[in-house]
Amino acid sequence: MDKRELLKNFGKNVKIERIKKDLTQEQFAEILGVSTNYVACVENGRQNMSLGKILELSHALLIDINKLLDFTD
Repeated sequence: MDKRELLKNFGKNVKIERIKKDLTQEQFAEILGVSTNYVACVENGRQNMSLGKILELSHALLIDINKLLDFTD
């Protein structure tokens, strides 16, 4: 797996979990204190996040961080 594929898989996991929580990108961005564009870039695999920000993201979604980092189908 290369970096591009990793970011795409991570973004897909974020999007799935956000939708499960019935949050729009705008609502989720507000919770995280980031722009809607940032959330869109993460979900599209165009934004590399720090581990600290990933942890914040998992807390905002009320899920275990491992769920976001699990790339098995």
